[in-house]
Amino acid sequence: MNSVIVSEFGTMLGKTSERLVVRGPRPRLELVEGGPQLFLPLDLPARPPLRVVTSEGVKTPPRPLRPRRAEDGNGAVGRAKPQQVELPLFQVSEIVVAGGGISISTDLIEECCERGIHLSFLTRSGQPFAMLSSPMLNATVLTRREQMAAYGDRRSSEVAKAIVRGKLGNQAALLKYFGKYLKTADPPAFERLSAVVRGIEARRREVDGVVGERIDDARAALLAIEGGAGRHYWSGVRTLLEGHATFEAREHRGAPDAVNSALNYGYGILYPQVWGALMNAGLEPFAGFLHVDRPGKPSLVLDLIEEFRQPIVDRAVIAMLTKGVKIETREGLLTDESRRTVAAAVLERLESETGFRGRRHRLKSIIQIQARNVAGFLRGGEPYRSFAFKW
Repeated sequence: MNSVIVSEFGTMLGKTSERLVVRGPRPRLELVEGGPQLFLPLDLPARPPLRVVTSEGVKTPPRPLRPRRAEDGNGAVGRAKPQQVELPLFQVSEIVVAGGGISISTDLIEECCERGIHLSFLTRSGQPFAMLSSPMLNATVLTRREQMAAYGDRRSSEVAKAIVRGKLGNQAALLKYFGKYLKTADPPAFERLSAVVRGIEARRREVDGVVGERIDDARAALLAIEGGAGRHYWSGVRTLLEGHATFEAREHRGAPDAVNSALNYGYGILYPQVWGALMNAGLEPFAGFLHVDRPGKPSLVLDLIEEFRQPIVDRAVIAMLTKGVKIETREGLLTDESRRTVAAAVLERLESETGFRGRRHRLKSIIQIQARNVAGFLRGGEPYRSFAFKW
C-alpha cells in the first residue's frame, strides 16, 4: 500500500476505471523503501537505484513507472502523454494534497471514501487543515458514548497520564539512541546529553504522582511536567545537531529555520495517519483529554500523536541532518526538493517495523493498534499503555 503526496500547483487528481490518475508537471513514480511515493514534480539528480530490503533479501526495485502511452484507432502505440501517470487504487492507502492550486475530482473523492483511502490536505508549510471522512466508516455508537462519558471520570486522566508518560519515555529513548554514537566521538557532548536524559526521566516519574480523578483536575499538572521535559528534550536535540544544522529552540507555526520547518512538515504528514486511525477505531477526533477543546482543533488527534512524534518524525529528521542531508528553506518555507526529502524519510519510517508487545509491526500499523486500544479501554477494556520506542 502506497502513500501519494501531491504538492505542485496546477496538478489535477482524478480516476479512470479503478486507477488513480495524476496530471501535472513532469509526473514520475519512483520506488523507495517502504513503497512507491508520488511526488510532483520530481526533479532530483541522477542516482543509482535504491535497494529495497524484503523478507526474501535485498532486491533492486523496478524502473520507475512512466506515463501511459496512447493508442490510435488502429491499435498503434503513439507518443506518451507527457503529463499523466496512473496507479491502481488498490495499491493506494492515502493521498496527501500538500499545496495550493491542486484540483481533485468528485469521482475520486467518492472512490476514496468507498475504499477507505485517507484523503488529507496540508498547507505548503505542512500544517494540516482538512481531512475528508466518510459516513461509511465503521464507527460504533457505544465507543463514542463512552468517549464522551469518560471525560467526566477517571478514564480521562488515566489516558492523559499514559500519553504524557509515553511521550517523555520516547523523548529519553530517542536521545539515548542518537547519543550512543557520541560516547566515544564526543564525550563532553555525551555527558551533556546524559544529564538531559536524566532530567526527562525525573519529570516522567512525576506523572504517577499527579492527583485528580478527572482530567480537568489533572491537566495543569500534566502540562507543566510535559513542558519542563520538553525544554530538556529540545536542548538535547540541539546538542545532537551541533556541527550539522543550526537549531536554537523549538518553534511551531511560522518557523523560518530548516530544522523547525522540517519537523513541522513531518508532523503534518503524521497528523492524518493518527486522525484516520482514530476514525477507523470509531472515536471522535475532536473530543480529547490532555488537549483542551478548541474550535478547529481535533484534540484527541493532538493527544495520540504525542507518543509518535519522536520515534517517527524526530528520528527521521535528526537522522537525515546528522548524515549530512541538506534541508533548505526559501522565504520561510521548505524548498520543493527539501519537502520531498522530508516526506520520503517520514513515510519510510512509517513503513519500518519495530517490536511491539511481543510481535513486530509497521509503525503505521501500531498507530492503528493504539487507536483501537484507546477505544477498547474507554469501553471498559484493559488499561491503555502508550507505545514505547526501543532504542
